[in-house]
Amino acid sequence: MTMPQNAAPGPEAGPLPGVLVGAQWLGGRLGAGGLVVLDASVGAHRGAERRIPGARPFDLDGALSDHDAPAPHTMPAAGAFTEAVRDLGVDDSDTVVVYDGAGIYSSARAWWMLRAMGFDRVAVLDGGLPAWTAAGLPVEATRPAYDGPRGSFTARPRPGLLVGSGAVAAALADPAAAVVDARTRGRFAGTDPEPRPGLRGGHMPGAVNLPFGELQDPDGLMRPAADLRTAFEEVTGGRERLYFSCGSGVTACVLALAAELAGYEGPAVYDGSWSEWGVPSPLRPVSTGPA
Repeated sequence: MTMPQNAAPGPEAGPLPGVLVGAQWLGGRLGAGGLVVLDASVGAHRGAERRIPGARPFDLDGALSDHDAPAPHTMPAAGAFTEAVRDLGVDDSDTVVVYDGAGIYSSARAWWMLRAMGFDRVAVLDGGLPAWTAAGLPVEATRPAYDGPRGSFTARPRPGLLVGSGAVAAALADPAAAVVDARTRGRFAGTDPEPRPGLRGGHMPGAVNLPFGELQDPDGLMRPAADLRTAFEEVTGGRERLYFSCGSGVTACVLALAAELAGYEGPAVYDGSWSEWGVPSPLRPVSTGPA
């Protein structure tokens, strides 16, 4: 099934059912007017020669990160973000579904970035491309691309969704808040090496650990909302003000997605995450061992 980018649009997609949509929901609406599908894959999946038909590249390793910042995957300024999303043909009135080739990994980062820039008509494809193919839905043997007209998207930043190290340090000292780290237990404890050279091992003193993969079932789908709520409550002791961190601000957004599904209000993502906190200079406090 091939859907030319200049094909006449079909019926409107209709409202999103929530921040997460299933493969069948999306499959029944491909080609709908005002529906844009974005591939936010990173790493080995970035630029792979397979995509959901018509998918466009939300390139977190390219234009959708600030490469002048010291930490990878840093959110671009509002103007640069506006230009990059307009280049993808996204209009302010569009409905957007984001996926990635790993499952639910970097797609949640794209979802959170769009939300942080004031765009709410966006959802993550549950299970990503693996769930899509497992459902027998069509895949094009070409990399995500877009060469159509520019869109009208305009960033309207929302303060507080992406925060810096100062806000995280304050949260660590606040008994009503919890800083939740999405990295693996070995990286959190400092027993496994960091994949990025030059970073110290361990975690922020007072942070707790909830690896993002534990919020997904064996098929790579997000667990039910009640299970997600229980998982958060077990590590946070019932605290409601949540701040999320990871290696470079990507999988922290999987926790943000899970928190949204679990009914939490106002979570924040630490944009620099361990790529900023874990550098030797400036020296920020680090603990090792389990939380």
